[in-house]
Amino acid sequence: MADFNKKQILELLNSPQEELFSLADKVRKENVGDEIHLRGLIEFSNICKRNCFYCGLRRDNKNVQRYRLSEEEIIKTAEYGANLGYKTIVLQSGEDDFFNIKRLCKIIEAIKNFDVALTLSIGEKTKYEYKELKKSGADRFLLRIETTDENLYKKLHPDMDFKNRVECLYNLKELGYETGTGSLVGLLNQTVESLADDILFYKKIDADMVGIGPFIPHQDTPLKGSLDENNFYLALKMMAATRVVMPDVNIPATTAMEVINKEGRIIALQSGANVVMPNITSEQYKEKYEIYPGKENLNNKSDVYKKNIEDKIKKIGRIVSDKKGFRKYEK
Repeated sequence: MADFNKKQILELLNSPQEELFSLADKVRKENVGDEIHLRGLIEFSNICKRNCFYCGLRRDNKNVQRYRLSEEEIIKTAEYGANLGYKTIVLQSGEDDFFNIKRLCKIIEAIKNFDVALTLSIGEKTKYEYKELKKSGADRFLLRIETTDENLYKKLHPDMDFKNRVECLYNLKELGYETGTGSLVGLLNQTVESLADDILFYKKIDADMVGIGPFIPHQDTPLKGSLDENNFYLALKMMAATRVVMPDVNIPATTAMEVINKEGRIIALQSGANVVMPNITSEQYKEKYEIYPGKENLNNKSDVYKKNIEDKIKKIGRIVSDKKGFRKYEK
């Protein structure tokens, strides 16, 4: 596969969408096949010390009903997910310092007894902390860069440092994690050129997973406003271009796609994606984890939701994988 430069990536992003989606689907089939990997997502705390302008969980949002699962609840939910057949469990939260490394390691060690791969999405930590989490059994880590435009990053992330974000990603790779990153697409003042730079960044760090989400404004954030449905198609093009440039990475059909278009996840799976992360958090907490508004299936029981997704996957001629879904090898 050719090594794409910025000009070629821009050509992909500016090409007719159906042509790009078709190419991405072909590249996906040739490189990662027809299997779709389902990952069970547990949103275990919506408490966050950060104040990102686009996120409904931001520290200064007083309208959020905060929650934090107990260690026992997290482990029990993970066991439930494993019993449902999920081969990967994803633990996601705001940056909640209550969950120190000692607590997290204890949780990870317990979950690894269920013979699952474990992904963490818990924000920025020190290299030592990442090392301890890895030693306890964590396999993957998702830390989205959101944008590689440093000026835009600074505007969106008060009290955060772009260079530290990048350093965290390099630390994760060095420690042997399957490392995920990704971008928020459709932000004000975001250019197609900066999106091309994002893809070059994924390539540079050799990301193993790339999650692309359309920007969905939240009413309780500084970026509140009306939803631009063009963000859906721009995010899809970004996702498809990433597949063409990085043929063997894992790319999720993100939940945010479904908020703008009810068939968004299926469209994404037909445009280069090969991963879906159904939410297995208890119904009483799901609606409180509102990074962006409009999530569907909040009241569906996890087993029913999984069956619905599996039926949709089969209808488009794809296969639900029974593997853990590592990028380069199986464990």
